[in-house]
Amino acid sequence: MRGLHDGPVCFKGYVVMSDLVSQSFPPERLTAISVLRAYRDGFFPMGCGDGRLRWFSPDPRGILPLDGFHLPHGFRRVLPRLGFTVSVDLAFSEVVAGCADRPETWIDPAIARVYADLFAARSAHSVEVWQGGDLVGGLYGVRLGGVFFGESMFSRVREASKVALLALVGILRAQQFGLLDIQWVTDHLENFGAVEIRRPVYLNYLREAMVRPCSFPPPGEVRLAELPRQHAIAMTKRRGAGVSLP
Repeated sequence: MRGLHDGPVCFKGYVVMSDLVSQSFPPERLTAISVLRAYRDGFFPMGCGDGRLRWFSPDPRGILPLDGFHLPHGFRRVLPRLGFTVSVDLAFSEVVAGCADRPETWIDPAIARVYADLFAARSAHSVEVWQGGDLVGGLYGVRLGGVFFGESMFSRVREASKVALLALVGILRAQQFGLLDIQWVTDHLENFGAVEIRRPVYLNYLREAMVRPCSFPPPGEVRLAELPRQHAIAMTKRRGAGVSLP
């Protein structure tokens, strides 16, 4: 998941998607259809800082096993005192802008445009973290069947991105998703149980999880309740009663 990585905009060790394009391409060729096709084949687009884009597929690939997710010990202690408000799909464009707000970014206008199109089609989703009415953190990604592809995350105050990730994992587990793709493992995500797998293994996981008929919850607030050895969340829509999730 891109967002808390300090490396260059274009990374070494990536496989270019030769059956689509073998070199960089202009942003007008990026569409929601081409992006979804790429995800199905294990690739994703990234801006390279020169106004052009490339398709990439890491080997090894980073994933966060949903049954292996865990909270760092220190975070477990402070979670009840954080006082954040969390929501899903209420500020998608603002989350993308927050993820792009850094000295070097792969989220150029073409990337932002196509993910906005995916969001409008309910194929992309965001998790927002609020403090005093201000957006202080969040993440966004793409959903295909039972796979969620984490694209990027950001944090303006301490622990906000961790809360966003906790909310996402709770949602995916409750909806019985099969795979959380984070693209590569960072030190930040390793603290939550992220691991690396070889590309052929990843592609097998991808094919198996994509056939699951999973969905994302409707836009609304998320109440987090951290329990001793499990994580429970309750989803509440803007109107109506909340639904308790395991």
